[in-house]
Amino acid sequence: MVDADQTFVIVGGGLAGAKAAETLRAEGFRGRVILISDERDHPYERPPLSKGYLLGSADRDSALVHEAAWYAAHDIELHLGQTVDALDTAARTVRLGDDGTLVPYDRLLLATGAEPRRLDVPGTDLAGVHHLRRFAHAERLKGVLAALGRDNGHLLIAGAGWIGLEVAAAGRHYGAEVTVVEPAPTPLYGVLGPELGNVFAELHREHGVRFQFGAKLTEIVGQDGLVLAARTEDGEEHPAHAVLAAIGAAPRTALAESAGLELAPRELGGGIAVDASLRTSDPHVFAAGDVAAFPHPLFGARLRVEHWANALNGGPAAARAMLGREVVYDRVPYFFSDQYDLGMEYSGWAPPGAYDQVVIRGDAGKREFIAFWLKDGRVLAGMNVNVWDVTPAIQDLIRGGAPVDPDALSDPRVALDALVA
Repeated sequence: MVDADQTFVIVGGGLAGAKAAETLRAEGFRGRVILISDERDHPYERPPLSKGYLLGSADRDSALVHEAAWYAAHDIELHLGQTVDALDTAARTVRLGDDGTLVPYDRLLLATGAEPRRLDVPGTDLAGVHHLRRFAHAERLKGVLAALGRDNGHLLIAGAGWIGLEVAAAGRHYGAEVTVVEPAPTPLYGVLGPELGNVFAELHREHGVRFQFGAKLTEIVGQDGLVLAARTEDGEEHPAHAVLAAIGAAPRTALAESAGLELAPRELGGGIAVDASLRTSDPHVFAAGDVAAFPHPLFGARLRVEHWANALNGGPAAARAMLGREVVYDRVPYFFSDQYDLGMEYSGWAPPGAYDQVVIRGDAGKREFIAFWLKDGRVLAGMNVNVWDVTPAIQDLIRGGAPVDPDALSDPRVALDALVA
């Protein structure tokens, strides 16, 4: 039973945490809401960090989830620039790292997010090695890219995932020389598989990006703290005046782990294990956003989704569950990317090995198409590239779960809505 005397604490000041706080008030919760963030910025969305903000086309405030005054107006107690270094589930308290203050809670939401994985090679301590996760990272990287563009400098990116490719596009926007080193045979191999990864490889090559696939960095070479080059395992040396480590993100589970909460297996992506209502193994603690690994009924697997839409929708779902509402979190995973003149949206979940067929509707060569990943004729995922207003139909096909005729799926004359079971 929830009443006005209760205290709900949210640890994490990203989109998931801020939307959870918003939902608690919107749903009528009158108790205390305390949001603790280890960043000094008010809660913000992260996509602009590798898109508009990095490109200089969007300002800092445009990324904020709410205006700064919103929190006081809605009686949200903000603790910015504060870490939480301990969670006691028996006493139902969290401990602030700065001064040891114990903050009691009746319900707790862990929205601690993820952090960039670090390169494990010599030279990673050089000043020219960068990561991208926070405003401070993006601010620094934006200045670096602009300087590289002015001076004909070289940016080397380790990793051809979404962050790596978006920063590659930004680097070329500023005029920097860009090389991407990736162990897999194509960009985005873990998401798109080999069939569609080459679409993005060709896009970037047309804009002057160089790729080295099937290779790993072995050393970053520098002098007087500055990056000069990067070496790969085949012995090749690449010129580099800055390096971006874009090799993925690790869920921030240390707080949950130290408190004895159940974690998802690391080989399956890790994260804090939650049930369908985003409740952890402790009935008073919930998790949402990048850090939560939840059972998805559509795919029959526990997923940990590191995308904007998961934070946008997961935070409110967790808030409703904290209030005792009946919640089944079964949103179809969704994300988007913008690179040069290519815009795309992806819905679903179809890692390599999960599907047996890829169907294309449209012209992949012209980069105006929809791709579908199928298993036994059922649509597991769909990606629309420079084709718009089709995401609802794609998600309906995924949710429908019935086999679809591949010929009809590939035929632009057949409306996608007509194929939904």
